[in-house]
Amino acid sequence: MRIAGLQKLTLLDFPGKVACTVFTAGCNFRCPFCQNASLVLPERFGQPISEGELLSFLRKRQGVLDGVAITGGEPMLHSDLPDLLRSIRALGFQIKLDTNGSFPDRLSAVLEEGLVDYVAMDIKNAPELYAKTVGLNALDLSAIDRSRKILMEGNTEYEFRTTVVKGLHTAESLLNAARWIEGAKAWFLQQYRASGEILCASGLDSFDEKDMHAFAAAAEVFVPTHVRGL
Repeated sequence: MRIAGLQKLTLLDFPGKVACTVFTAGCNFRCPFCQNASLVLPERFGQPISEGELLSFLRKRQGVLDGVAITGGEPMLHSDLPDLLRSIRALGFQIKLDTNGSFPDRLSAVLEEGLVDYVAMDIKNAPELYAKTVGLNALDLSAIDRSRKILMEGNTEYEFRTTVVKGLHTAESLLNAARWIEGAKAWFLQQYRASGEILCASGLDSFDEKDMHAFAAAAEVFVPTHVRGL
């Protein structure tokens, strides 16, 4: 697999843990608001980090870091991800996995093997707006819905999260998304912020703090909802 980056310390990416963050390259979605264009577009991929380099770093951080957050891109795109997770687990680290939910069989396999302690799965938008939100002409949501059910019916700690973008989301679409994940443990609404790494920022903007809290309050009827990134 292609390891594209390493953040050596984070107190935010893995709830309650002192961790590092590993970035994998490549994604099957093209969300216009994505802030990791260099991880999504092959022509922008930088020099990869070898698995040996990563594991060497982690050996030196045993007893210092609690865990490793794996993000992307889309980590589950890589069929050899479980091998990396096993190597990290063998060093005694807890593992958090970020995913867009489009690989339910792979997700189920790593959870059943006990390779992941916490999953953060994106809920991009209401089902009827999903394809547009992920930058595709059409999208079969059955795989994502399976991943949703795997997490909601399983025993692994998880959260759902949505980057809320003016131009893609509305109060109505967020309510419909909340209905879709009704009964979930937690849903985090993250404020979109433009940066130099945005995939395609044209026509996109941020909702203000008042709007974000209003969206969360309305969604509370269906799922415990929190605002993040203000």
